[in-house]
Amino acid sequence: MPAEQRPYHHGNLVPALIETTIQLVEEIGVEKVTVREVAKRAGVSPGAPFRHFRSKSALLTAVAEQAVERLYDAVTAAQDPALENDPLGQLERIGQGYLAWVRTYPTHFQIVSDRKLIDFHTSEISTALNARIRIRMVDLLTRARDNGQLAPGQDIETIILDSRAMVYGLSRMYTDGHFRDWQPDGDPFEWMKRGLSAFIARLRA
Repeated sequence: MPAEQRPYHHGNLVPALIETTIQLVEEIGVEKVTVREVAKRAGVSPGAPFRHFRSKSALLTAVAEQAVERLYDAVTAAQDPALENDPLGQLERIGQGYLAWVRTYPTHFQIVSDRKLIDFHTSEISTALNARIRIRMVDLLTRARDNGQLAPGQDIETIILDSRAMVYGLSRMYTDGHFRDWQPDGDPFEWMKRGLSAFIARLRA
């Protein structure tokens, strides 16, 4: 069935608009996406999306919220109960979950990463889930420091920033297609995991 004839009802209009937005971003680029074009592709009236989203930014913020929800699910699922006595191992698993999320949902990553496109800090869902991930990281690093697992001189706040920069940088390389220039042989995802493992190894005492 053509996209413009896709049936919908009130209960699933918002998910349909989010899905259609993602499809359009992948086809024509986020800059060219308009709320009117999303409505047309979803098979609804031009004014229908505005009942839920007052602007393109609001619509993309909803996409970002879905992105953060899926990121949170990915990093949570990546946690391994067998590593609870190895907090740095669990920290690496958070990073692996993040990278797996990017590989599965690269368009979500691109949208949620561009703060010019979305109103991230006004989203209770996004900020709350982001905070939960950060709290988990602080807890793991505090435990690693207290049990002597961290190398001397390591600062928790700096590690959190470096960890974010590491997985974000690898993810941008992946979504922007840089691996064929820097590591042309093998699966980019495997190179991403190797880079993450090397970073975690340098944290260990």
